[in-house]
Amino acid sequence: MLSVNHAEISWYSVLSQTDYRVPKVWRDWLFDAGSLTQRLLDASGGELSVNVIKQQLQVPSLSERNALGLPDRQQAMIREVLLCGGGQPWVYARSVMPLTTLSGRLRKLRQLDNQPLGALLFKDPTMTREPVEVACINSDNNQLPCRLINGESSIWGRRSVFRLDQKPLLVAEFFLPTFKIDSL
Repeated sequence: MLSVNHAEISWYSVLSQTDYRVPKVWRDWLFDAGSLTQRLLDASGGELSVNVIKQQLQVPSLSERNALGLPDRQQAMIREVLLCGGGQPWVYARSVMPLTTLSGRLRKLRQLDNQPLGALLFKDPTMTREPVEVACINSDNNQLPCRLINGESSIWGRRSVFRLDQKPLLVAEFFLPTFKIDSL
């Protein structure tokens, strides 16, 4: 089962680009203000694919609801994907899209299929992004699908609230052990 419980992940705001809590090797990737999709596409030599794990209506975690300002028991469209470079799963991403965001011209976000969300976000002239929050997951607090983790290392992730037409959506991205930062 690929159910993920994000309620226990401890997210924290980044103090600066040199935040000592984040290992130096990860800062460039976690704090990058550009499109992670584009950066992964470049790093993979154009061999980036999006594999949808699931996309369904469900109630977001408390942390996700707080980030988006959603009331308790409010459902949202939750999309979980793997971004794979050269056939290897590099990033697990979880997007939370309130139903109020998925209306009007943004209704197209309901039908992304294997298209990368990041490519659409960064092409949209109305897009704004709130500050990045980061988290570290290890074998003690692992909340990712178990088949993605081998328990050998810590996994760093980031999340941001994006706004399109001033409508919010939350994107969290976790760099998997198969993403070898030192070989890029």
